[in-house]
Amino acid sequence: MSEKIKSVPCVSMTYQHNGVSTKANALGMRPMQERAYEKRGEQYLLIKSPPASGKSRALMFIALDKIHNQNLKQAIIVVPEKSIGSSFNNEPLSKYGFWADWQVEPKWNLCNAPGNDNGGKVKSVAAFLDSTDKVLVCTHATFRFAVDQYGIEAFDNCLIAVDEFHHVSANPDNKLGAHLGQFIARGKTHIVAMTGSYFRGDAEAVLAPSDEAKFDTVTYTYYEQLNGYEHLKHLDIGYFFYNGPYVDDILNVLIPNEKTIIHIPNVNSRESTKDKMREVEHIIEMLGEWQGIDSETGFQLVKRPDGQVLRIADLVDDDVAKRERVSTALKNPTHKNNRDHVDIIIALGMAKEGFDWIWCEHALTVGYRASLTEIVQIIGRATRDAPGKTRAKFTNLIAEPDANEQAVTEAINDTLKAIAASLLMEQVLAPRFEFKPKHTDSGPAEGFDYGEEGYHPERCNVGVNEQTGTYQIEIKGLIEPKSKEATRICQEDLNEVIAAFVQDKSTLERGLFDEELVPEELTQVRMGRIIKDKYPELDAEDQEAVRQHAVAALNFTQQAKRLLNEQIINEQARNDAEPSLNTALIDGVRRFAMDVRELDIDLIDRINPFGEAYAILARTMSEESLKQVAAVISAKRTAITPEEAKELAKRASQFKKERKRLPSLDAQDAWERRMAEGASAFMRFKAEGRYE
Repeated sequence: MSEKIKSVPCVSMTYQHNGVSTKANALGMRPMQERAYEKRGEQYLLIKSPPASGKSRALMFIALDKIHNQNLKQAIIVVPEKSIGSSFNNEPLSKYGFWADWQVEPKWNLCNAPGNDNGGKVKSVAAFLDSTDKVLVCTHATFRFAVDQYGIEAFDNCLIAVDEFHHVSANPDNKLGAHLGQFIARGKTHIVAMTGSYFRGDAEAVLAPSDEAKFDTVTYTYYEQLNGYEHLKHLDIGYFFYNGPYVDDILNVLIPNEKTIIHIPNVNSRESTKDKMREVEHIIEMLGEWQGIDSETGFQLVKRPDGQVLRIADLVDDDVAKRERVSTALKNPTHKNNRDHVDIIIALGMAKEGFDWIWCEHALTVGYRASLTEIVQIIGRATRDAPGKTRAKFTNLIAEPDANEQAVTEAINDTLKAIAASLLMEQVLAPRFEFKPKHTDSGPAEGFDYGEEGYHPERCNVGVNEQTGTYQIEIKGLIEPKSKEATRICQEDLNEVIAAFVQDKSTLERGLFDEELVPEELTQVRMGRIIKDKYPELDAEDQEAVRQHAVAALNFTQQAKRLLNEQIINEQARNDAEPSLNTALIDGVRRFAMDVRELDIDLIDRINPFGEAYAILARTMSEESLKQVAAVISAKRTAITPEEAKELAKRASQFKKERKRLPSLDAQDAWERRMAEGASAFMRFKAEGRYE
C-alpha cells in the first residue's frame, strides 16, 4: 500500500448553517420552492437548483396551481430513470399549510409498472390522456415513445415537467430535446424543466438559444442551499493520485466510520482491474473480517479490528435478485431517518442522481468521470443535511501520470479534466458575483453590507448580501450588458460560460504549462471565441460584456484562493507542519475583495485563471511527473491559428482606437507584442485566402 496519496487542486467550503434554506413558510414551502412558486404563471420555467433543495416538491406546488387555477388539463412528470419516480409519490401538502394534496393514482406512476418503455406503458400514456385524472409520472424513454406514437398535438393544454433536464440536448439526435423544441414551437403546452446541474459532459447546448430565451429562470445556488442548512457546515472536494491498482490505495482515503458511497470504475475504464466482483471483495477484505449477509436486507456484514460491525450494501453484484434485494432495502422509507441502517454503499453506475441517502458523508469515486454533470450529481449525494452531520466530502481517486507508463497521455488527460472540474466546482459552490461598473454617480445597493466604513463614493466598493449569497463588486471599465438576454447570462449563466472555458482542453493546457503565455490570450481571445460560439445571437458589445463578467468571476475566485493558500502555507510553515491544500474559499473571496478596492477590468484580464491550479499541482506532483506532463503537452503545441489571428487583429484594432497607434512587435508589454503578432498573422492569412 502506498504511504501517501497526493492531491491535485482541492476545494474546502465553510458555510454558516443558519437554517434558512430548511425553514418553511405558511404554505409549507422552503425558500427555493417559494421562489419557484412565485413564477408559477410562466408558460416555460427553468428551475436550476442543487440536489436536496426540494425541486420535486416545488414542482408539485406549481403543477397543482396550473391544473386548478390556470385551466391546464393534466400534468405529466418525466424522469430519467424509474428509481427517481418515487420522488413524486403522494404528499399530504395540506398538512403543512398548502391548499391541496399531491396525489398520483398508482396506475399512473408508470415508473412502478411492469414492462418496457416502448410497450404497454406507451398505451397507458394514451389512456391517461383520455382520462379525467390529473397526474402521470413516467420515464424520459416512455415519454419519447409516446410523443413519437401520438404526436405533440395529443399533449395540448398539458404541463410537461422534465426532471434532470441536463439529459436534454439541442443536438438533433437527442429525441427529447427535439420533442421539446416542437412543443415550444406549437406553443400549446406549459413546460417546467428542473436540474441540479446545467452542464453537459459533451459540451452540447441543452436548449437552442431561441428556445432558451423563452424560459423564465429560477436559480437557487449551492451557496444559498448549503449556507442555509441546519447541520452541515463544511464541504470538501479533493482529487487524489494513486499508483498501482486502486484497491491497494483506497483505504488511504476511505475512512470506515464515515458514511460512504464508493463508485468503482466502469469495467472498460483504465482504472478498472477488469474484475469488478473481485474489486468489491478486495475492498471488503481490507475493511475487516466478513461476518456473513444480513438475512433481511442482503447487506454484507464486516467486523472491524475495533469490534465495530459495518453494514455494506453491494450494488455491483451481477446476481439481479441479490442486487434488487439490496436496492429495495436501501429505498425502504421506514429506514430513511435511521443513521445505522447502512454504513457503506459500493456501486457501479447506480446511486447517483436522484439517490437520496441523507446520512452520506463521503462520496468516493474511483477514476475521473467524463461528465461534469455526473460529478455535480455525485457530489450531491453527500450534500444532504442531517442531524449530527457537520462535514461532507467528495473524493476522486485518479491514476497518477507515470513517465514509465504507456498510457501516460490518458492519465494526463484525466489530471487536466480533474483540474477543470475543480475549477468549475469552486464557481458552483461560491457566492454569486454581481459585477457593476464604477461610475462617478455610483451608489450603494439596498440589502448589501459594505463593511465598517460603509459605501465610499470615490473608490470601488464591495458589498455582501449574506441572505442571498451575493457579492456585489464594482469594477472600473466594466461593460454593462445591454440586451435582456446578455443581462440574463451575466446574472444566471456565468457558470455555464466558465464550464465551457475550463473544459476547453487547449485552453487548460496552455494556461497550466505554456511558460510564454500572455494571460490575455486566454482571458480575451479564447474566452471571447467561446462566448461567440456559445451566444452567436448577441452583438459584439454584449459578447464582450459577458466575456468580462465571466473572466472576472473566474479570476476573482482564483485570486481569493491564492491569498488563502499563501496564508495557510505561511501559518503552517511557522508551525513546522506540512502545508494543507484546502482553503475556506468564502473567506478568501471576502479578503480578496477588500484588498482590491481599485479593481479594473484590465487588471483582471492580466491574471492567468489557471495560475493557482498550477501552483498547487507543482507542490503536489513529483518533479519527474510534472516534467512528463509538461513535455507531452509542449510536444503538441501549435502555432497561432487563423481564428486566433482574427481575434487578435480585432483586439489590435481596438488598441489603435484607444491609443491612436498600432501595437508594436518591439513593445515591452507582452500582450501588445502578441496583438501585433496576431495582426501580422491575420494579414498573412488573408493574403493567402484563408478567410472566406
